[in-house]
Amino acid sequence: MTEHWQSRPEGGGRFALWLIRSIALYGGRGFARLFLYPITLYFYWRRKLEREASRDFLARVLPGRVTAWQVLKHIHCFASTMLDRVFLLARGERGFAIEVEGLDTLTAHLGRGQGVLLFGSHQGSFEALRAISTRRPDVNLRVLLDKQKTPALTELLEALAPDIGDKVIDASQDGASVALQMAEACSQGAMVAMLADRGRGHEVLRRADLLGSPAPFPVSPWLLAHTLRVPVVLCFGLYLGGNRYRLVFEAFAERVEIPRQDRAQALDAVIARYARRVEHYIHEAPYNWFNFYDFWQQDTLVPAQPQPAVLGERPGP
Repeated sequence: MTEHWQSRPEGGGRFALWLIRSIALYGGRGFARLFLYPITLYFYWRRKLEREASRDFLARVLPGRVTAWQVLKHIHCFASTMLDRVFLLARGERGFAIEVEGLDTLTAHLGRGQGVLLFGSHQGSFEALRAISTRRPDVNLRVLLDKQKTPALTELLEALAPDIGDKVIDASQDGASVALQMAEACSQGAMVAMLADRGRGHEVLRRADLLGSPAPFPVSPWLLAHTLRVPVVLCFGLYLGGNRYRLVFEAFAERVEIPRQDRAQALDAVIARYARRVEHYIHEAPYNWFNFYDFWQQDTLVPAQPQPAVLGERPGP
C-alpha cells in the first residue's frame, strides 16, 4: 500500500451517487439501507487497497486475527454514514437520535462573541455537526473542505443543501486565500470546522505516536490556530449504529502557542495531544475510523519540506 490517499479515485461516480440519493429520498432510509449490503460487498471485492488498509488498521486495535467479517463491518459502517449524509443534510436531525456531549463548552466560547476552530478527524460523521448546528441557527458554521478531491459527492451534497456552497471554505485554494477566509469567518464569531488528521501531498507533516507507531500529521491546522488566536475545540461525531450518533465537543486550547523559538518542539507537543484524543476515540469506536489507506505511511511519497513559517512572519533560520 504505497499510494498516497489523494491519488485514490473517488468512490462511485455522479450516476451512482445520484441513484443512491433518489433511492434514499423517495424510498426512505430503511429501504435505502438494504442497498448498503451489496454496496459493501462491491467495495470489499473491488477496492483492494482500501480492504487491506482496513485489515491492517483493525489489527492494531482489535484482539486476535482480523476476519473478513470485521473488514466488511468496517466498510459497512462507513457506507452507513455516507448514506446518512443525505438525510442529515436534507432533513436535519429528524429521524436520528443524536446525543451531544460538551455542548456547554462550545456555547461558552461562542457566548464571548469570538470565533472558534473545531478540529475533527476522519472518524464517524462530520455531517452530524452540521445537523446539530440547527440548534444554534444564530451561529455561522463554516467548513473547510477540498471540493476538488470529491467533486461528485460535493455536487450531490450542495444539491441537497444549497446553502452549503456558501458555507464551505475550499481547501483546494492556495494557503493564503484559505487563511484569509478563515480569519474573516473567525472575526465574525463563526465556528470554523476542519479535519486535522490527514496531510495533503504538499503539506509539511510531523510524526506523533498513534496506536503504538509514529504516524504523520499535518502542521498547517496548528499554525493556522496559532495565527488566528481563537480557541480550539475538538469535535467527534461517532456513529453508534442504527440511527444513533454521539457528538462530542472537547475543549482543547484557549490559544495554540507556537513560538518562533523551539517551534518544532511546540508543534510536536500539540500534535501529540491531538493524536492522543484521536486514539481515545479509536478505542471507543474502532469501526468509525475512515482513513482507508496506510495512515502510518502516508508521508512516504511526500517530498521533504522546509520548516514552516507561521503566517505573517518572515522566513528565517
